[in-house]
Amino acid sequence: MDARPKRARIADVAREAGVSKTAVSFAFNSPERLNAETAAKIREVANALGYRHRADTRSTVARVSKTVGLLTPHALSVMFSDPFYTELAAGVASQTDGAGYGLVFVPRFNGSLARAIGRTGVDGFVVVGLAEDQAEVEQIRRAGLPMALIDRVALPEHASVESSDEVGARTAARHLLALGHREFVVIAVAPPNVAGGFDDSVEPNDIVAWRRLTGYRQGLELGGVKLRDERIVSGPSTFDGGVAAFHRIWDDGLRPTAILAMSDALAIGVMWAAREIGLHVPEDLSVVGFDDLEMAPHSYPPLTTVHQPIRGKGEEAARLLLRMIASPDLERPEHKILDTRLIIRASTSSARPRGMVVPRHLRTGLERGALGR
Repeated sequence: MDARPKRARIADVAREAGVSKTAVSFAFNSPERLNAETAAKIREVANALGYRHRADTRSTVARVSKTVGLLTPHALSVMFSDPFYTELAAGVASQTDGAGYGLVFVPRFNGSLARAIGRTGVDGFVVVGLAEDQAEVEQIRRAGLPMALIDRVALPEHASVESSDEVGARTAARHLLALGHREFVVIAVAPPNVAGGFDDSVEPNDIVAWRRLTGYRQGLELGGVKLRDERIVSGPSTFDGGVAAFHRIWDDGLRPTAILAMSDALAIGVMWAAREIGLHVPEDLSVVGFDDLEMAPHSYPPLTTVHQPIRGKGEEAARLLLRMIASPDLERPEHKILDTRLIIRASTSSARPRGMVVPRHLRTGLERGALGR
């Protein structure tokens, strides 16, 4: 058994001194950012615990750079082509600009997000799309940098912002039930697996997808409809992802009268693919998206969707992060849940009787046959 005493860590000092890890980092690297009494107390506790500050960690711990990092596992090409991320980033930038801070997009460096973090000298991070137990998040925590998490489980020592995803999904499902729909398919947003494909399973650690799926299930069950696993497909949150998902649904013999898509991009792709095979939206197929992107009211037909304040989410995350940077001894960072609401447009209508969904290219022949009898 290893009898060596456990070396004190930055978290131990923070806990004993009753401050954040960011404050401990500042006490050694930027003491001018703390009042003299707080800095002295932290150093006293650190000495008592035998905490040894390593000067060579200055490249990855908090320091005054007047810069905020936006951290996401996605490549920059994905971020800049996805309307969700561009709107979110605009919200973050509106706050950093106003506070005189720069904004740095942090992509992978030589294939490694961890290496990218180590090379980024920022005062804190807005973190999107990373789970709280991922190595990159833990790396930021160990360094004592403040961060604001978007759409993740809240961490006590860091700020977080999320939307009421379950409520919004439940409302969308109940809207379709009220229109008489009973045959549903859900299209989930799923990250790529190791092989580069997409799984149809939605795991609990995919927080946003899991919460929305839970909301859909709850809403449908209130109307006596059980969502079976084979009626859940998934793919990338893109127009092409929606097209591919619809073709999979149709090729598998599923004939829903309503589709609940976890993003507007998916929903718009679904509507396009449905029209290509001759279906009318919403007469033959009602479609509901999620996000309420700027394109949603301009799609054909205008998309019924769950509105979430995407830009507001970025603004709030940046605001909370800047507050943590300005007050490193802040004991309880805020955790915000922003409201969602259903926006009803023209992509949903009352359900046709079961068995009435017939592609347009088949209708002409059927109608001629009926006339000939």
